[in-house]
Amino acid sequence: MNNIDSILKIAKNTIDLESKAIANLSNLLNKDFANATQLIYNSKGRVIITGIGKSAIIANKIVATLNSTGTPAIFMHAADAIHGDLGLILEDDVVICISKSGDTPEIKVLVPLIKNGPNKMIAITGNPDSFLGQQADYVLNTYVEKEACTNNLAPTTSTTAQLVIGDALAVCLLELRGFSSHDFAKYHPGGALGKKLYLKVYDLSSVNQKPKVWLDTNIKQIIIEISEKMLGVTAVVDNGTIIGIITDGDLRRMLSKTEDFTNLTAEDIMSAKPKTIEADAMAVDAMELMEKYGISQLLVEEDGIYAGVVHLHDLIKEGIL
Repeated sequence: MNNIDSILKIAKNTIDLESKAIANLSNLLNKDFANATQLIYNSKGRVIITGIGKSAIIANKIVATLNSTGTPAIFMHAADAIHGDLGLILEDDVVICISKSGDTPEIKVLVPLIKNGPNKMIAITGNPDSFLGQQADYVLNTYVEKEACTNNLAPTTSTTAQLVIGDALAVCLLELRGFSSHDFAKYHPGGALGKKLYLKVYDLSSVNQKPKVWLDTNIKQIIIEISEKMLGVTAVVDNGTIIGIITDGDLRRMLSKTEDFTNLTAEDIMSAKPKTIEADAMAVDAMELMEKYGISQLLVEEDGIYAGVVHLHDLIKEGIL
C-alpha cells in the first residue's frame, strides 16, 4: 500500500470511529440531560464551564457557543480555579465540569470546593461512576469505547463527544428561549454572517448616488447621467415613481441596432416594469433577486417612490456575496 492509500485509510477509519461514537451518544441521553437543560434555562445566573487539558479547550468552545445563542457563559480553568478563580462563581451560577475520566487530581480538588457553595453542578464525563460523576447533580454521559488515536491515548473521540453534547445543550437552550435570527444578528454584528442577518437594502443604497431621468430625456443626457453616477444604470421616473430602467447594456444594444439615435429619448430605450426592491428589505434578499434574474442592479423603492440603486458590487464589498 502506498503512502496516499495508507493516509486515506487512516483518515477514513478515524472518521468512521468517531461518527459511530457520536451516534451512540443519543443512546446515553437520559433525564439528567433534560433536567440539566431546564436548570440552566431557569437559572438567573450564568453558566461557568471548567475543565483541564483538552477538556478545557472544549469548554472554551462550548462557552463561545452558549454566549452566541443567548446563554451567558464564562470559562474557568480547573487549575486556576483553586488559585483564586473560584471567585468567578456567583450565587446563581450553574457550573459545568468537563472531564473524560472524572478522576483527575485537579477535579478531585476542585469539585468539593464547588460543592461547598450553593451552586448546582453538571458533569460532562465519560465515566458516570467517577468521583466527578458521583458528586455532580446531573451527569451528561459522553462515554466512548475508544479514542481514534492508535494508542488509545490522545483525546480525540472523547473530546468530539464532549463537543457534541455541548452543542446539543446549546441548541436545546436556543429552542427553549425562542432564539431567532434577529437575536443571532444582535450577537453577531460583525462579519458576513452578521451582515446577512441585519444589513438592509437602504444601508447600501443610501450611500450610492441616485441616477434618474424622465421619459423625454434625450440620449446624450441619459449617457451623462449613467456615466456621472457610476452605477451602470439609471431609473426612468415620473412624479417620483419608477416606470422604467436604462442600463449600460440597453445603451450598447441601442447603438448596435440604430444608426441615427440623436433623437431618441428614455422612453425609446428603457425597459418597462423593472425589478425593484423595498428599502427596508434585507440586503440578502437583494442578492437573491439579482442571482435569480441574472442582473447586477436593483432599483430601490420606499413607499412607492424611487429611493436609489443597490448594486451587486455593494453586496460583494460587504461580504454578503
